Amino acid sequence: MCSEQSLPEWHSLLDERKTPPDFFSAGAYHSILCESFPRFLHDYLELPLLQRLKGVGLLCGMDWTPLFHNRFYYSRFDHSVGVALIIWHFTHDKAQTISGLLHDVSTCAFSHVIDFKNGDALTQESTEKSNTMLIQNDMNLAALLARDGIALSEVQDYHKYPIADNDCPGLSADRLEYMYPSGAALAGTWTLHEVAKSYARIAVLQNELGLPELGFVSEAAAVEYTKKFCAVGLLLQRNEDKTGMQLLADVVSCAIDCGFLSEHELFSKSEAELISYFESLAARNANEHFTRLFTTFRKMSTVQHCEHPLPDAFCVSLAVKKRYVNPLVCEAPHTQAVRISQQNKEAAQCIQHFLQFKDSAFGCVPWCCP
Repeated sequence: MCSEQSLPEWHSLLDERKTPPDFFSAGAYHSILCESFPRFLHDYLELPLLQRLKGVGLLCGMDWTPLFHNRFYYSRFDHSVGVALIIWHFTHDKAQTISGLLHDVSTCAFSHVIDFKNGDALTQESTEKSNTMLIQNDMNLAALLARDGIALSEVQDYHKYPIADNDCPGLSADRLEYMYPSGAALAGTWTLHEVAKSYARIAVLQNELGLPELGFVSEAAAVEYTKKFCAVGLLLQRNEDKTGMQLLADVVSCAIDCGFLSEHELFSKSEAELISYFESLAARNANEHFTRLFTTFRKMSTVQHCEHPLPDAFCVSLAVKKRYVNPLVCEAPHTQAVRISQQNKEAAQCIQHFLQFKDSAFGCVPWCCP
């Protein structure tokens, strides 16, 4: 049995805000995050360790299927720079800033799709394990750190810096950065003007544990950000996203099992190169199962919401990571910051709706023919 369970129509959510495809440039966005680009970062940006991330998309391979209508491409390199700029803007600490810049160096092609491949859809952390090793073993990075008088131990784990990263539903530089371009690309949720207004109302506050945390000095801005974050978070909880991610994960797994691809090539090739290679494999039907998987990924435009798997279809039933925020807000100086859910009923209801959301048991897409 299949039902849309009164869910909003998928494509209407993606196309709700009509925005041009070039309205959100990385350069203009980054200038909002930090008006004056820190000079010391320039040499770090040229590291092959980071340059590789230009070929890895922030949106986990969903730039390559018509199921999504992504308005622009935003890379993991762009994201890493954005995180570093936010940290520098609020701390002016070189070590923390470089740590944020390096936090995604272990991300391979298709990003969190590989977590799905590894059976880690719920935490999506399986690809983080080699991050420290890559940082420790990079001689070019070591030379720059020595030049700047920064110890390796200060940059190899951004989790130790609360402004850079903290536990959900707190607001960190990483979480703050990825949601602006993610929402803008996926559904036109943010324009650059709206980002600038929102970002101008963020400050370093003190959370319940006495630790520094990014938060808002305006209740209205906190509510707006929370609502938009939860709206995008709901897209990522839908069976459409789960199906797209798992299907691409199976494409990659099949390519590896068939000997068409090595694990190493997920780090050495860009997503565009891999998609082009997969196209050539499918065109000559190098493996029937691979061709069926990849063709379905490249052609699917709708997902059926079902309580049971459908015959002759690719079906997914998964629990995935919940991405949401409950940011701090403090409008009056010298007063204690509180979570927006404690202060604003609309924000509390928005968060509750997100946490209670449950899609149908299965998402299914009929197999497509080559």
